[in-house]
Amino acid sequence: MPNIDILVLAVVQGITEFLPVSSSGHLILVPKLFCWPDQGLTLDVAAHVGTLIAVLLYFWRDVGNMAGGIAKIAQGKRDNRARMVWLLLVASVPALAIGFILDRWAGDALRDYRIIAGALIGFGILLYLADRMGLTVRRLEHMTAGSALAIGFFQCIAFIPGTSRSGITMTMARLLGYERQEAARFSFLLSIPTISAAGIWKGYQLWQSGDYADVERALMMVGFSAVTGFLAITFMMYWLRRASFAPFVVYRIILGLVLLYGIYVSQVPVCP
Repeated sequence: MPNIDILVLAVVQGITEFLPVSSSGHLILVPKLFCWPDQGLTLDVAAHVGTLIAVLLYFWRDVGNMAGGIAKIAQGKRDNRARMVWLLLVASVPALAIGFILDRWAGDALRDYRIIAGALIGFGILLYLADRMGLTVRRLEHMTAGSALAIGFFQCIAFIPGTSRSGITMTMARLLGYERQEAARFSFLLSIPTISAAGIWKGYQLWQSGDYADVERALMMVGFSAVTGFLAITFMMYWLRRASFAPFVVYRIILGLVLLYGIYVSQVPVCP
């Protein structure tokens, strides 16, 4: 795969992982648009590693506080900083279970352009409605295990390409009354166990396959996706201090309609 392909895919992964526009949908559509071959498992793992680095760097204070809380708990002392770890673990359980099941038995059944288009439009509208109707009264300090679990169940919907993991978790958080920035913060922190689990699983598959080629390009993928992911998080947190999710909803609807037009009206040929 030429390096320009890696650059484009790394940028797409880094940006769309944290903006509510669906990374999985874009990573299916972009290679097909340019008739690029599948990037392979090595680069897939590298992309996950890059975005994980991005969120760890941006939220280094939160990560440090959680680590300090766990260390105190390990010493037999109570520490409120470990509470966020507990909430993230509770929210991660549904997606870990469903993800394992889908990976083993669903395969590529959901990678259909009509499904992607429908998810982009439908869940984009749901995000808009949740943002408009949701109260803005809660912060993460108010979060209960029940709220975390509800967000975790919504995260499972993101296995449908076009949904957006960040988008659907922010949707539920807004429905529960969390402020926009707080909804985004929890969604991004929740990506740490989610992306870590996906990276470990894909890394295990890579180890079993024994194919460790393209190490240099994998490092490029890690670097580019980490940088663009960090910039995407920075932009999103800045944007939500001042504005709503509306521009992302508009983008989702336009992209979904363009996809449907290409499928049913113009019947644009798709690369195999």
